[in-house]
Amino acid sequence: MLIPTQGVRILIATRPVDFRKGHDGLAALVQNMLREAPFTGTVFVFRSKRADRLKLLFWDGTGLVMAYKRLEASSFVWPAVRDGAMTLNRAQFEALFAGLDWRKVRPLEVKAPAWAE
Repeated sequence: MLIPTQGVRILIATRPVDFRKGHDGLAALVQNMLREAPFTGTVFVFRSKRADRLKLLFWDGTGLVMAYKRLEASSFVWPAVRDGAMTLNRAQFEALFAGLDWRKVRPLEVKAPAWAE
């Protein structure tokens, strides 16, 4: 499974996109629709009109990687459709990718140990 490492920026395009688009078409959407640079290592998540499909696009340092996932028995929980993109943290992304409700995932807030201060 393609899971971004900790600290990687993850953006969801909130508007559904034409899923016939490949690497170049999605990279163009990143530049034109989201006003982002597709070759930075950011993971871009796209949804289809049917809520049961997603595509990922990211630059791994040597080329554009595109992954496609279709849920067989349910739909992904998507943010409200609006212009632009929204950021997810890694835990929320993992929940979304697994078909779970990412809105219920909250990161743990851990303070540095007292001796480290």
